[in-house]
Amino acid sequence: MTRPVKAAVYGTGSWGTAFGMVLADAGCEVTLWGRRKELADAVNTGRTNPDYFPGVELPAGLRATTDAAEAAHDADLVVLAIPSQTLRGNLAAWAPFLPADAVLVSLMKGIELGTAKRMSEVIEEVMVAEGAATPDGIRGRVAVVTGPNLAREIVARQPAASVVACEDEAVARRLQAACHTPYFRPYTSTDVIGCELGGAVKNVIGLAVGIADGMGLGDNTKGSLITRGLAEATRLGVAMGADPLTFSGLAGLGDLVATCSSPLSRNHTFGTNLGRGMTLEETIAVTRQTAEGVKSCQSVADLARRHGVDMPITDTVVDIVHHGKPTLVALKELMGRSAKPERH
Repeated sequence: MTRPVKAAVYGTGSWGTAFGMVLADAGCEVTLWGRRKELADAVNTGRTNPDYFPGVELPAGLRATTDAAEAAHDADLVVLAIPSQTLRGNLAAWAPFLPADAVLVSLMKGIELGTAKRMSEVIEEVMVAEGAATPDGIRGRVAVVTGPNLAREIVARQPAASVVACEDEAVARRLQAACHTPYFRPYTSTDVIGCELGGAVKNVIGLAVGIADGMGLGDNTKGSLITRGLAEATRLGVAMGADPLTFSGLAGLGDLVATCSSPLSRNHTFGTNLGRGMTLEETIAVTRQTAEGVKSCQSVADLARRHGVDMPITDTVVDIVHHGKPTLVALKELMGRSAKPERH
């Protein structure tokens, strides 16, 4: 009799906990890793994560620990669910005890500041630098899970679909089987670049739509930002070798619509507070969870410049968030750009 798939999930935030629940419901043995003993104890004794999902009962197949090495022991899947800008340092510390054949799964939707690297690139680079993998051996076992997956709806076991992407299609299928439940339907892809860019750029556009909502603008504005934001993501993806069709799927349009439409989206909520007139510091102070787009908007803009891609909505978000440009001024400048064909 084959043993259940063992999964280590690094990160006890909302999405890490929710995906851990998905894996456990799919029959995996799941260990969550977190820094705080009191939270690990709450998961193990009370079957709940009181910080993020109070009152939600977690599956019996899920436990928690503060010992990073213990979490990784014999793991078939190592799931990384931490803020994207902390990945490099954390993974360097964990790399020595991660199983040599484990699939490394990124749930992170960001671009690293400074390097403008995607999360899968950071994973590969760190694992090789730490002597935990070879360049040829690591690429085929780094996977990405992305799509319209608002964590609070997932833990309520509401129907959702997602994409599991890996350059090795067989690995993608293995991961698909490991997280397929009656309420969570994963599709496979080999377009890691497109899936990661879709997830990162949608956070930036989510900020833009939130800002527009906070300013009291209507659905015409929202529809325009979503559509032109999707065009920006697609242009960047094509320039970097992604399949343009990825952006019309779950990792692109699906995730973008969910983020731009839901009050559960932390990026949308962050943008709404900015649009209402709060300063960046005030908005950060009232935001409990990481809004990845706040830092990644600068990284996405840097990535676009490196590839010679025009991303005016992204640049506008950077101006508002990081340069303090008033929202009305930024909107006027965005709308005043020279006219172009839609498929420019």
